[in-house]
Amino acid sequence: QVQLVESGGGLVQAGGSLSLTCAASGSIFGINRMGWYRQAPGKLRELVAVSIRGGLTDYADSVKGRFTISIDNTKNTVYLQMSSLKPEDTAVYYCMASILTSWTSTHAYWGRGTQVTVSS
Repeated sequence: QVQLVESGGGLVQAGGSLSLTCAASGSIFGINRMGWYRQAPGKLRELVAVSIRGGLTDYADSVKGRFTISIDNTKNTVYLQMSSLKPEDTAVYYCMASILTSWTSTHAYWGRGTQVTVSS
């Protein structure tokens, strides 16, 4: 069994910064990718940023240049540094991980979500 535990988030004024952390624990053989999604009220969940094994990263166009994703493979932890925050960044942010639980088994796991609120 694998668990993702998120921390960080909260309330910040527009232009401010926040950091999110997500740690994976449990029966982890390897990690294919870890990243962050977000869901604002009345909207679909969308990709924010992802870190892919091998060092590749990808970002939503709306956060490029403002958010930075990084991963510590020794700790199975992914970080999201958010700066120049805008009210439209307000959402519940979810950690996602694609994890190998054996040589032949891969599963996607989700955290419970953490609220980020940006006031104008």
